[in-house]
Amino acid sequence: MKQTRFSIAKKDIISFFDSYSTKVLTYGGIAKILSENTSFWRLPVRLSVRSFVDLLLETRLKEHIFNFPHRKILRYTWGEPSDYNLFLSLADNSYFTHYTALYLHNLTDQIPKTIYLNFEQSQKRKTKDSPLEQKKIDFAFSRPQRESANIAEYKDYKICLINGQYTKKTGVVELNFDEGENLSVTNVERTLIDIIVRPSYAGGTYEILNAYIKAKDRVSINKLSAILKKLEYIYPYHQAIGFYLEKAKVYGAEQINLLKDYEMNYDFYLARQIKVKSYSKEWRLHYPEEFDI
Repeated sequence: MKQTRFSIAKKDIISFFDSYSTKVLTYGGIAKILSENTSFWRLPVRLSVRSFVDLLLETRLKEHIFNFPHRKILRYTWGEPSDYNLFLSLADNSYFTHYTALYLHNLTDQIPKTIYLNFEQSQKRKTKDSPLEQKKIDFAFSRPQRESANIAEYKDYKICLINGQYTKKTGVVELNFDEGENLSVTNVERTLIDIIVRPSYAGGTYEILNAYIKAKDRVSINKLSAILKKLEYIYPYHQAIGFYLEKAKVYGAEQINLLKDYEMNYDFYLARQIKVKSYSKEWRLHYPEEFDI
C-alpha cells in the first residue's frame, strides 16, 4: 500500500509533539505548528488544519469539549497532562481559587468536584464608591450570593469560570503539582480571604473554619492583612476573618489583634441568608447559631 506523506513523516511528527513544551493545545496552536512545519515534514501544502488534527487524533492527541452556556471550548492534549493543567487553559491568565485552591493547598479534607477558575476583568477607571450604610449591608446579606452560571461539565467535574475583579493577580503563585506541573493558584493568604468573600464557593462556613484551623502553621496573618488592604473591599470582611481566627482557637492574641486594629463601624455577616443568627459584640458580626454549640 502506498504510504501517505503524513505516514512517512509520522515518526518525526510524534517526536516533535513528544518534546513540545506545551501538552495542552488549542486548535489555533496546532494550526501554527502545522504552518511552521509543513515544509520540514514534507506534508501536502493543501493539507487542512482539520485534516491534520484528525490524523493526529489517530496517534496520541486527544480532543476535549467544554460546553459552556454561551460557547463551546475545544482543547487538545498530547500525552497525559493533569486535568488541572487542562482546566487552566480554558481562560487566558486564569488561576484556581476558592474550594479548588483549598484543595491544592491541602486545606480541606474534601475532594471538591466543582473547579473554580478565575480570570480577571480588565482594569477599570477608579470611581468613588457610594458610602456604606448599615441598611445596605443588611439588605445585601439578606439576599443570596451571586454565583457564576458560566459552568461546563467535564468527566465528573463542574468547571466554574469566574470573571473576578481586577487585582493584577494579587496573591497568585505558581504551585508545583503533579509530576512537575506548575499551576497558577491563589496563595494561602489570598485563598483565606476569597473564601470569606464567597463562602458558597468554599463549601460553607464550617468548611471555611476547618481551612483556618488547617492553615495555622502555613499562613502569615501579617501578609493576609496586607493583601486584604490591597484588595480594597468596601465591605468589612476583616470582621469575619477575625471571627474565624478566634473561633479556630489555634491563633495567638497578637495575630487576632491585627484584625482588631481595623475600624468596626458596621454590623456585618459571616454569610448570606443566615436562618438563625447569633451576634458577636466583639466583632460586630452576625453568625450562624450552630457556631455556639
